[in-house]
Amino acid sequence: MPQIIPTAEPFFFPGQGENARIGCLVIHGFTGTPKEVRWLGEYLNEQGYTVCGIRLTGRATQPEDMVRSRWRDWLLSVEDGYNMLRCCTDQVFLLGLSLGGMLALTAAAQFEAQGVVAISTPYQIPAPPLPGWAYRFVSHFIPYLPNSKLPGSGWFDQHAYRQHVAYPKNPVRSGLELRYVIEEMHKALPKIGVPVLLIHSRDDGYVFKDSMERIYQSLGTTDKQMLWVEGGGHVITEEPTRERVFKAAADFIQRVSLPA
Repeated sequence: MPQIIPTAEPFFFPGQGENARIGCLVIHGFTGTPKEVRWLGEYLNEQGYTVCGIRLTGRATQPEDMVRSRWRDWLLSVEDGYNMLRCCTDQVFLLGLSLGGMLALTAAAQFEAQGVVAISTPYQIPAPPLPGWAYRFVSHFIPYLPNSKLPGSGWFDQHAYRQHVAYPKNPVRSGLELRYVIEEMHKALPKIGVPVLLIHSRDDGYVFKDSMERIYQSLGTTDKQMLWVEGGGHVITEEPTRERVFKAAADFIQRVSLPA
């Protein structure tokens, strides 16, 4: 019997034409699923690119699975997708939303990527009131925290919100793992030598407003761009901003990719 939530499955779209040998690895966010980046994947595939939308370990099933996963499992999910694309393409771009952007940037310092698009990506999250060992202890008794905002309150497009699939609560233990990813990303940023496009919404109520600038300043590459959009919340791959986000990502890939 299938375990993955319907419509939240990972996806693979073979490319067409002269862009078919260019791969795009698309990575979703913290409690999200591949569905929140599927429209981005479909748009890139329409441009001829080969697209793989991975499912991070513990996502799109039930929250208990996420609790059991660790940050290294999430990075291994990215590595799996990367290797799948390398089997059928000559160059791979890493694109990620939120946590997916953090993982894309981290992976860019480890794998041979052609470029990175990091969307709604945090540089930091609020400082924890407890040390890591205390979080691990507390998580046995309080495994989940409710979302910090009312359902749908940060969304501009309520229709898009209603079709969105994500866990309705945040695993406490996974929040600690998220901090480990942030530490790895901070170490990776100065080592990144490939082109990077950063995209962020001015209306994002979840991520610190200076995140994009701080990531930009920390990047080792000289080929780096920032793009602000307005009229969408955190998940700008599903909000009214999506067409501008998709076009910016496709234009970046077209500019940076090597000729066939």
